[in-house]
Amino acid sequence: MHKPKNRLGQRMNDLATGSAADADVVLFVVDVGPRAAPEVRPDDAEALRAVPEGKPVVLVLNKIDRVAEKPKLLDVLPTYSALRDFAAVVPVSARKRDGTERLLGVIEGLLPEGEHLYPEDELSDRPVRFFVAELVREQVLLRTRQEVPHGVAVTVDAYEERKKLTHITVSVHVAKESHKGIVIGQGGKMLAAIGAAARERAERLIGQKVHLDVRVKTTPGWFDDAARLVDLGYGDQGGKPTRRGAGSARTTRIEP
Repeated sequence: MHKPKNRLGQRMNDLATGSAADADVVLFVVDVGPRAAPEVRPDDAEALRAVPEGKPVVLVLNKIDRVAEKPKLLDVLPTYSALRDFAAVVPVSARKRDGTERLLGVIEGLLPEGEHLYPEDELSDRPVRFFVAELVREQVLLRTRQEVPHGVAVTVDAYEERKKLTHITVSVHVAKESHKGIVIGQGGKMLAAIGAAARERAERLIGQKVHLDVRVKTTPGWFDDAARLVDLGYGDQGGKPTRRGAGSARTTRIEP
């Protein structure tokens, strides 16, 4: 949860609160740090208030391996308990996997029994093209680090399965021309590396050779345009706005 600066930020907040409302159990994870200070950060308090009432919430105290005096963990509990009644409190160290098995047991005990929502052999309710786009986006974020903001969207423009080769065309959308240059890199080397790594993982996912055509588009203000957010997969699918034209988007194409 954060103070949104554009439509994308608001959409992310809506997805977060919607996910909390639909979930059977909510984990509220806080880092206790070396001193296990009892103060609650304002951002944490606001996020906790966003969880609907009546929803089982487990308070997870993370990074306990950094707390030298373990009894100090008890000082944290009254402060958080004053904000909400927790179904359980579980100290863990995610890095060292200390307490994670206990946490899974607590979650299991809070989950309601019910029918299977999907067949046992179904791995996901998303199509393959969704994961291809995510594989490309992952490589953009991993390789550009802090140079390009996380406001990067990837769309699949064409997906054609053939007998021995799958042809896929994707577009990487960035907000600024300078970001486009970073993604492409000198002589196209960055984009070629992004495409090669994403293609390798896509081939393992699909199970055959893939021809991946990666394009980079400068799409100014896409994160603040309701119609574009829908086109790029971030909009509200319940009431899709009228699709707008491509505007001034500029394209560079490189086939790794």
